[in-house]
Amino acid sequence: MGKVKDRVSENVCFNLNKLREKRPLVHNITNYVVMNFTANCLLSLGASPVMAHAIEEVEDMVGVADSLVVNIGTLSKSWTESMVKAARKARSLGKPFILDPVGSGATKYRTEISRKIMSISPSVIRGNASEVMSLCEDTASTRGVDSSEKTENASGCAKHLAEKTVSTIVISGEKDYVFSREQSLIVCNGCALMSRVTGMGCCATAIIGAFLGVCPPFEAAVSGMTVMGLAGEMALEKSSFPGSFAAYFTDALSRINTDEILKRARYET
Repeated sequence: MGKVKDRVSENVCFNLNKLREKRPLVHNITNYVVMNFTANCLLSLGASPVMAHAIEEVEDMVGVADSLVVNIGTLSKSWTESMVKAARKARSLGKPFILDPVGSGATKYRTEISRKIMSISPSVIRGNASEVMSLCEDTASTRGVDSSEKTENASGCAKHLAEKTVSTIVISGEKDYVFSREQSLIVCNGCALMSRVTGMGCCATAIIGAFLGVCPPFEAAVSGMTVMGLAGEMALEKSSFPGSFAAYFTDALSRINTDEILKRARYET
């Protein structure tokens, strides 16, 4: 595993440096709850966020952006139409996009919308175990937007989705599982306090979206989840309370560097 860790860690370092050099424009169609936090996290990391959901402009915005983030957290009819329109435009232009099926499995509507956008072939799909399982079977249930399933329970479903959709699938949890048709990896960084801050999962999706602007989907997913986990660990060294932890997490995204990644990144195969 030592050689694998070194190779993956070095690749994450390369991708992070490339992101900070390029400052990719990340078009976010995301939810009201997380907009400010997501934008600040992307800025702290080194990307350039834009939040645009009006159906009149989403296609134009996709055209100038380096990547697209579609997050279904606060659904409405008009936003759903914008998401589908933007995703189709991204696919037609060959632009990468990531789907976050927030709460899929909790209601029939959320599950239907998630599967509709999934049919447009996202580059990456990131969700918790219940959300991912709801995309490939009707029996999975979601407790609101929180997972009612263990991450490892969704592994088989994620592999199936990766085969079926040709997307990279990320299951977030205590450990983060990343699957593509050709390869898989488990990212082991992070801390429990991250689950007590609203928007951490949405932030993970946006950060993967930023990496999609500079590298291929599987690399983007591994790089994004590594950076997320390391930022959580670094923030925990400063605070063990949710409010201040969120601020230190944002700071940590700016502080992460090659030394931190090479020293602290942990993976399993």
